[in-house]
Amino acid sequence: MKLKIITILLAGIFLTLSACQRETKPVKRFASITGLKADKLATYKGLHAKAWPSVLNKIKDCHIENYSIYLQKINNDYYLFSYFEYSGDDFDGDMKKMAADPDTQRWWKETDPCQQPLPEAAAKKEIWTNMEEVFHTN
Repeated sequence: MKLKIITILLAGIFLTLSACQRETKPVKRFASITGLKADKLATYKGLHAKAWPSVLNKIKDCHIENYSIYLQKINNDYYLFSYFEYSGDDFDGDMKKMAADPDTQRWWKETDPCQQPLPEAAAKKEIWTNMEEVFHTN
């Protein structure tokens, strides 16, 4: 009986170790920045306090994880900093899938008017400006 219990315990430990040793898929990190119109601050915060479940599901469906948006006031201007990790294999395809989603399009119609793109993004008719990663550590 003791031998059977030890064998079962060892098998469980082996399976646990095997699962821990599996390679995790590398993620790509993305950060971007945009302005926020001061008169839309409450609206923007309110939208994100009650983010639509369908939009959150589409974010996950498109392999986006650890998505955060931060707010900072500099002088009299507000800025949003966005960070997320992408774990999929086709970033452009997943972004097209997200952009084609009707609920996400409706969400953007609510959030985009709150934002004030930086000049380089505005010139490309975009909202967010991508940022360069200069340091990362685990």
